Amino acid sequence: MKAAEELSPQLGTAAACRSLGVPRATLYRRRRPRPPVPSATPRPKPPRALTDQERQQVLDVLHSEPFADKAPAEVYAELLDQRRYLCSIRTMYRILKDQQEVRERRDQLRHPSYAKPQLVATAPHQVWSWDITKLLGPAKWTYFYLYVILDIFSRYVVGWMLAHRESEHLAERLIRETVLKEGILCDHPADGARLTIHSDRGPSMRSQTVAQLLATLGITKSHGRPHVSDDNPFSESQFKTLKYRPEFPDRFDSFEQAMDFCGEFFHWQNHKHHHWGLGLLTPVVVHRGQAEAALAARQAVLTAAHAAHPERFVHQPPRPLALPGEVWINPPAGRPEPRMLQLPRDTNSEPQLSQTG
Repeated sequence: MKAAEELSPQLGTAAACRSLGVPRATLYRRRRPRPPVPSATPRPKPPRALTDQERQQVLDVLHSEPFADKAPAEVYAELLDQRRYLCSIRTMYRILKDQQEVRERRDQLRHPSYAKPQLVATAPHQVWSWDITKLLGPAKWTYFYLYVILDIFSRYVVGWMLAHRESEHLAERLIRETVLKEGILCDHPADGARLTIHSDRGPSMRSQTVAQLLATLGITKSHGRPHVSDDNPFSESQFKTLKYRPEFPDRFDSFEQAMDFCGEFFHWQNHKHHHWGLGLLTPVVVHRGQAEAALAARQAVLTAAHAAHPERFVHQPPRPLALPGEVWINPPAGRPEPRMLQLPRDTNSEPQLSQTG
């Protein structure tokens, strides 16, 4: 703008503004600044207004012991019953507002800001996710409660339990026994400090019983945000896999039937289910560190198939699906979603999103 002012006497205002890309209207406004806006004159005091002494008298009455905890309407009514009139209800509110004594008296619900949990696992036993789901029982309003702990890197169900109720003490027992069974603290005492157990904000998950156990074992606890199912995607997806199985019944006739079904399902989940998110490996293979050998064996099969019929592979020799190097809960911006699998370029299939946990 200063350069336009300097060039204007030589080139003219229009040419100077056009050459510098400056709007002429802006230049003209700077040359003719608006006069300062006069400050608003204070409102004159109405002749009917209370005097300072009367206002103080009203304030003293409102502060007095009989009326200190009452609303102005109550004070106004009681004063009339006592054959006294000081001012209107609205004037009482004005006097209190001038003293900054008018506010909402009821307790207001405060919504704290919860940070988005961001967890990453590059190997088994780094991040576990656990949750509880209901299974319909034999009669209406009867349920069985299924507790499941899942390793998010291998999708291996490390522990599960079926119970008649949801209880923090049952959850504490399941976590403690699963940690000991997996040898987290027995074989490698430092592993407990590296393990994080993630869950939603259910009552059992936030209980002091579970929190004290994790603190004792040196395990980091993590919680999702309230009412955000995406913060616990692996457990939610695993429950969907469970309930979308063809053999999943509408109701379980007995606790024993539910136990048998869950036992068969988790054996299939861990040992037979070829998971898209694991490069079509089974969770047990990844969990036990056998993924590299399994992928090498698959590569040998594909190499032999390519050697037998190279004309069937147009672009390049076939490769097995790769195992993701890291798995995220809420990955940072720019990273792929944790369940997205990139297929090799030699296939004609589109990238698919795994629908199982």
